[in-house]
Amino acid sequence: MKKNKSVPSRQKIWETYNRLAKAMSCVTKIMEVRIEDALRDLPSTPTIKSRFKDFLSYYKKYLRILRQKEGEEESVLINDLIGIRIICPFIEDIARVQAALQKKFEVREVDHKGSDHSFREFGYQSTHLLIRIPQDVIGERGVLAIDIAEIQIRTILQDAWAEVEHELVYKSEFTPFDTPIKHKLAAVNATLSLADIIFQDIRNHQRQVNNQIGERRDSFFKKIEETVDDFLVEEVLDPASGASPPPRSLINASMDDMLLNALYAHNKNRFSEAISYYSRILELNPDNSVSSLVYKHRGMANFAQSLYQDAIEDFTRSLELDPSAYKAIYYRGIVKSVLRQYPEAAEDFTFSLKINPYQSFVFYRRGQAYYHLEDYPQALADCEAALSLDPANSSIEKLRQLVLKKLRM
Repeated sequence: MKKNKSVPSRQKIWETYNRLAKAMSCVTKIMEVRIEDALRDLPSTPTIKSRFKDFLSYYKKYLRILRQKEGEEESVLINDLIGIRIICPFIEDIARVQAALQKKFEVREVDHKGSDHSFREFGYQSTHLLIRIPQDVIGERGVLAIDIAEIQIRTILQDAWAEVEHELVYKSEFTPFDTPIKHKLAAVNATLSLADIIFQDIRNHQRQVNNQIGERRDSFFKKIEETVDDFLVEEVLDPASGASPPPRSLINASMDDMLLNALYAHNKNRFSEAISYYSRILELNPDNSVSSLVYKHRGMANFAQSLYQDAIEDFTRSLELDPSAYKAIYYRGIVKSVLRQYPEAAEDFTFSLKINPYQSFVFYRRGQAYYHLEDYPQALADCEAALSLDPANSSIEKLRQLVLKKLRM
């Protein structure tokens, strides 16, 4: 006859838990801070939540593991006494968070939960890591029941589903009559999964557009350097950002697709092609904010081809559609500087600064215009204003020295 195992004492388990609770609380807070520091340099900032198991959860899990181990209390090991949840904005951030944690901590185990579910199942995906709590943390706070912390990494939508799933699934027992409810849960799961994928696609598209805009801006500034700054040695430019992806097909192209193709052609110095794309977008009559942006881009392409009057007209139209478009009026001032219309250029730079007074490069360009107008005191004042906003800019300092030389003569 098989001998019955003794029933564990709840009081004894409570005493053990209570003895460890204070140390677990302290270690949990320290680990949250260290993880936050490990993720500080990521492009997107995740939300970090931490907890250590309350006694009831601890006790229930203790008994469940004890049952699975056939009553061997010495083999009960609870890995998630200390739990930290990292909630990311986008799917791509999950891998970044995991890589950052693996650099900072000793990772004992990685588990991609839910990755084996079929599309008919309603379990949601989540990445779980078991990391070793650093020895110096344990040394500060005393002996713990375990030297492991569980890290859960999810997107915002994955976390929302996990919270609801816990209430609807794990706190309930399904019966054969619950099939319609299962179908509803599967539909919600599919919807949230699709939403995560769409959000990531939008993020990828934004990144492509921003990279193209960055390259286009650099090309525009290089043209300014060649045409306006001939009396200076060099211009300080923003670094180029990202590689250029190939253009998208225009078959059934959306407005976003056409804009991406226009920016790609623009960055490849195919300016006539870019202007054609910009013009096609404008023919679709987008709203004023979009139209203003497209006119500004087309003006920059016209400027690159030395079609200065067309560029002025485009920048003017951009400002008419969006009176807050301070860059459009600044760019118009640049074109007028190229045409040596310095009084009109200075007026445009002043207009841009009225809309946004924190533009060091506009003070710098207005200072150049005043330099050519031989208004050296005003040129010096603009150099000083520009340097107060961008003290490390060598081009501004070079202009300032030229102005000071003129004032000493």
